[in-house]
Amino acid sequence: MAKKKTTVLRVITLSVIYLSAAALAIYLISNYLNQPKFVRYPAFGIPIPVNYDIHGIDVSHHQAAIDWAAVKTMQDKNVKIGFAFIKATEGLSNTDNIYRRNWFKAKEAKITRGAYHFFISSKSGKAQAQNFIETVLLEKGDMPPVLDIEQTNGASAADIQQRAKDWLLMVEKQYKVKPIIYTNVDFYENFLAGKFDDYPLWVAHYMVKDKPRIKRKWLFWQHNEAGRVNGIDAYVDFNAFNGDSTDFKNLLLK
Repeated sequence: MAKKKTTVLRVITLSVIYLSAAALAIYLISNYLNQPKFVRYPAFGIPIPVNYDIHGIDVSHHQAAIDWAAVKTMQDKNVKIGFAFIKATEGLSNTDNIYRRNWFKAKEAKITRGAYHFFISSKSGKAQAQNFIETVLLEKGDMPPVLDIEQTNGASAADIQQRAKDWLLMVEKQYKVKPIIYTNVDFYENFLAGKFDDYPLWVAHYMVKDKPRIKRKWLFWQHNEAGRVNGIDAYVDFNAFNGDSTDFKNLLLK
C-alpha cells in the first residue's frame, strides 16, 4: 500500500511539474510575441501631402505590437505622427485583441488617440454600439469615437442607413460628442450621402494628390495604406487632418 501511495504521489508531482513548465513556456512565448519589434526606417516611404500641418496613422492587430515611443519620436523633414486612430471593436461582440495595449501605450507616449468600431452592416447598430461602449473609455484629450463603415454585408441601403444611425445616436448619447464617420468616397456617395452630411467625415481616397475627390466637407483624409513608421513592423495607413493646430485642439474631448 505504501509503495502504491508513493507511485501516485510521484505521478502527481511529475504532472504538476509538467503543467507548470508548459504554462511557463506558453507565457514566455506569448510575452515574446507581444513585444514590439525595434524596426527603423529612413523615411515614411510614401508621398506625404505637405499642405497639411497634422498627420497621423490608424492601427489594429494587423500592425502587431507597436513601439509607441518610437512612433512618437520619428520625424521626416517637418512631418511627424500627431495622432493615431486605434481599432477597438468589430460587429456585435469582437474586440481587437491588441486594442488595450495600443490604447494605453499610445497615451503613455503622449500621442493623441481615437478609437474606432468596424461596422457590420447586416447586424444591429444598437448591439454594435453597446459592444463599443462596453469596451472604450474615452477621456479628456481623446478624439471623438469613429464608426468605420465601408461594406454592405448584403444589407440594403435603407437598412445600412438605419443601423448606422442607431449606432451613431447611441454612441453620441454615451460620450456627449458627435462621432466621426470613416468610409471611402464610393461608399459614402452610394449609401450615406444626403443622410449623414452633418457628421464629421474621415474619408479614404488613395492615388490622388492634394485632397480627396468628394463634394462635401471632410475632417480627415486617409491617403495611403503603405506607410512606414519606426516601431511598427508592418505597413500602416496614413492620414492628414484638414485644419490647423487650433482646429485639432477644438476637436478633442473636453
